[in-house]
Amino acid sequence: MTTVRIPAGWPATEEQALSVQDELRERVVLDEPGPPPGTGRVTGVDVAYDDERDVVVAAAVVLDAATNEVVAEATAVGRVSFPYVPGLLAFREIPTVMAALDALPCPPGLVVCDGYGLAHPRRFGLASHLGVLTGLPTIGVAKSPFTFSYEEPGARRGSASPLLAGTDEVGRALRTQDGIKPVFVSVGHRVDLDNACAHTLALTPKYRLPESTRRADALCREALRRATA
Repeated sequence: MTTVRIPAGWPATEEQALSVQDELRERVVLDEPGPPPGTGRVTGVDVAYDDERDVVVAAAVVLDAATNEVVAEATAVGRVSFPYVPGLLAFREIPTVMAALDALPCPPGLVVCDGYGLAHPRRFGLASHLGVLTGLPTIGVAKSPFTFSYEEPGARRGSASPLLAGTDEVGRALRTQDGIKPVFVSVGHRVDLDNACAHTLALTPKYRLPESTRRADALCREALRRATA
């Protein structure tokens, strides 16, 4: 497990973090389709916290995109790098997530975040932030619609409806299993929305949540247990 220090110059206040968001948001790439679903590698990232001990653990799990079998995995542990502020959660997680990605023995391919990309009040959630800093194609697959509205998609797997901020589509509500509540997919960086949804369906052959997220969640929880034992 890699141990992470908070980077020098990391934002310490809400004002500083908002300024960084404004700067980095201009670098998001939205005109690339991204890697074809079912090819190459897909990496899930997730984090777990122990706020009382000031510990955050990140996990990165690489899957073969054709089979969803695990290729490699890595974890990192660090201090919580930013206070809890809605809309700025990426600043609590990014240093440790990037360390876990750096510790992988192979390129991660597409990165799937348990959270948001453009479906964010400032259009710059964790998936976008991570994509800009790493240059990797990224998407966000979230469990809830955050503050955005949508119409319930059809009951069959693959049905989708726009996730809306006013009249702007910032993502999609996507049904990954028949009759099960949808997940909420948004573009992070260097992937278009159609492709993001196709990747999500490829990663959900049996369950509501992507295999990448399920495996990264289990790994980071176990790593947090070991780190705080």
